[in-house]
Order: sequence, then C-alpha cells, then structure tokens
Amino acid sequence: MKSTDFLAPGQKSSGAVFIVCPYIVKGPHRIIDPEARLEEAKGLAEAIQLNVKGSEFFKQHTIRPATYISKGHVDSLKGPLKALEVNVIFIDAPISPVQQRNLEKTWNAKVIDRTGLILEIFGARARTAEGRLQVELAALTYQRSRLVRSWTHLERQRGGLGFIGGPGETQLELDRRLIDERIGRIKKELVDVKRTRALHRRARKRIPYPVVALVGYTNAGKSTLFNRLTSANVMAEHLLFATLDPTMRRVRLPSGREIILSDTVGFISDLPTLLVAAFRATLEEVVEADLILHVRDIAHSETEAQSRDVYRVLKELNLEQVYEDHGIEILNKSDLLDSTQLQRLVFQAHRAIRPSQCVISALDGAGVSNLLGKIDNFLASKEKTYFFSISLIDGKKIAWLYDHGEVVSREDDETEAHMKVKLSAENKERFDIL
Repeated sequence: MKSTDFLAPGQKSSGAVFIVCPYIVKGPHRIIDPEARLEEAKGLAEAIQLNVKGSEFFKQHTIRPATYISKGHVDSLKGPLKALEVNVIFIDAPISPVQQRNLEKTWNAKVIDRTGLILEIFGARARTAEGRLQVELAALTYQRSRLVRSWTHLERQRGGLGFIGGPGETQLELDRRLIDERIGRIKKELVDVKRTRALHRRARKRIPYPVVALVGYTNAGKSTLFNRLTSANVMAEHLLFATLDPTMRRVRLPSGREIILSDTVGFISDLPTLLVAAFRATLEEVVEADLILHVRDIAHSETEAQSRDVYRVLKELNLEQVYEDHGIEILNKSDLLDSTQLQRLVFQAHRAIRPSQCVISALDGAGVSNLLGKIDNFLASKEKTYFFSISLIDGKKIAWLYDHGEVVSREDDETEAHMKVKLSAENKERFDIL
C-alpha cells in the first residue's frame, strides 16, 4: 500500500506526512521520553508506508477546544508544512471532528489523528473474516461521529479505511443511514463468526493441549518468538501491529508435553476504547489461555511504561489476576544490551516471583530453552495425581491416558489395569466424559 492511496482524486501527492506529537502534561511527576514517543508515532505512519518528512514534539498544559494544540503551535507550523509540501498531518492524539476540521482549514491539508491512523493500519493488515469485520465495525463507529469523511472504503477491494483521503460525502443524512445499515449487517455477521469461534474453542477443549498466549506491546518481538518456537512463517517485520489476527500452532515442550501457542495483536498506549472493544473477540484466546506470556522489549527506553500499558489492557479484560497467577514475563531483545545490563537483568529475573521472569533474545535464541523449561514446569505444577481402574478391554481409555497424561505406575490383574496418572484438571474433565 502506498501513501498516495489515501489522497483525494486529482490531488497532487508528495507522498509526505508531517507528525505533530503534542504531550498534555497531566501532573508534575509524569515523565515521557520525547524521542521514544516520536519514534512510536513514526512507526505508526511507516506501518502503512507513509513517508515521514518531518515531526515535532512539544508539551502543553491544556487542550484547546478548537484545535487541540495551542494557537501559537498551529501558526508556527504553517511555514514548515507549506515548505515540505506535505499532504497529510498526523496528530498523535485523539482529536475531535471539530478540531480536525479547523486544523485542515488552517493548514490546507488532510489531518488524521491517532485513532484514525491505527484504524488505517488495522484495515490494511486484518486478514481473517472476523478481523476484517471487527476493524470495519470500529472504523464505521469512529467515522459516523465525523460524517465529513467518505465511506467509500466499503466498496474497496484493497485494505485501508480511507480516513486520510477520499472524496468527501456531502449527503450526510444518506451517509448516516448507509453507515447505520452497514453497522447492523456487520453486527449480524459477527454473531455468526463468534458462534463459529465458540464451536472451535469447544473443539479445542476436547484436544488435550493447554493454550499458551503471547501478549505484549506492539513490536516487542512476539511474532519473532512465535516463529522461533513453532518454525512458522508469521509476519515478523520491524513494524507496529505486524500481527493483527490470532495465529495458533502446536509446540512440543522438552518433557514431550504439547501446547497450543497463540500469537495475538500487540497492545499500544492510549489505545482507543472502541478498538479494545472491537478486538475483544480477537483477544479471547488470551481469556481462554492456561498461561500468559508477556513479551517485553527490555531494551526500549519506555519498557516500563509499555509494560504498564499492557497490564492496563489485561485489567480491562479482567485478566490481571490470571496474569499474576498464571503468567511469565519475557524480557526480550537481550541481544541489544551490554554485558553489565544483561547481568543485572538476569539477576533481577532470578529473583522475580509473580509473575516469574525469563531473559531471552527471540532473534538469536538465547534463553529460549530456559523459557520452554519454565512453561513445562508451570504446566506440570498444575497437574494432579489420579488413580484409575480400567477394564483391559477398554484399550481406548488406557491409550488416551498414555497420550494425554504422565503414567506414574501401572499394575494389571486379570480384568483391569490399575493406573496412577498425572493429569491436568482440564484433561481430567475430558477423560471423565470419554
């Protein structure tokens, strides 16, 4: 996808975007790394191949109702924007429709906010039927509040949602009716999709493999780790939101125990509420998980803030206690640290308890075997020992226990096999209904 795809027909394109990164100071102790914030904003723009021509980060204490940013900043940017011949200005903040229109009139260029750009990325990347429907629903909900943007993305064959450009729709009442009709159809389609997913989840529960879900801030290295553990070919570029649809693969642990590993959409700071709701179904694999692996980019200057953002989303999904009880924090990208930093990190991880920590590099494989051992030990700790007396004629049940549990001992008499077996609670339930 090219940045020129988002421009109105006939509009001359320089393929350029300028990033305005306003930071509203909310308290004396709130700290932010300007370079890290700008780098993330650039990453969002580059994720859909927008050509970043310039950027500016600044702090202000209040939000201006008319333009979000102060009049002084609005006026000071006129010259640079004109000189750079940019077509798009990305405001790295959630601005209102009125603020957007006022800025577009003043700067004579398209303006898109953080929510709109994230939706563009999601629209370009979603691949599964549910992913596309969830994105479209979120996009239409966002778009309906503005009604100064076209909804021609509904007719497009390619990805993208058209907030950056497109012919403006003038029949607002017609827009509202058509958007509402489309929202209604999508919700009905999602009911069917969710029903199908529920059937798939029930089918997976009959399979004796615990589900282990990867979560983390976007670009933390989840997909790289997923690929290393599963030898899959999941998109793992250095891009924000490289993974949008859940991907699941089977992995064999050192003990021989098998798990289902799930790669999920990355979290990000200030993720709009409508997007959290839209992807709640996508994150159901996390809700159903037996173990949550939180992958962190430990070399990032904002790693602690990113960790808090992930925890905040888990809390919104009512998963904070599950993560604390059933979670492993993976300190990834250790290959980017010097020896002193690495030594300190390993010592810190050794002392961690809830959740436990593991230092790795998904890129070169350092520490991955230790991680697999931790997963193995965690799942083993959840198993209990059961005693079964099974008719020797019932070879199916006996074989099932060998396949799905750890047979500690077995003694056969003339009619029955008396077995001592370690099973997870889930597998015990599955065995009971055989």
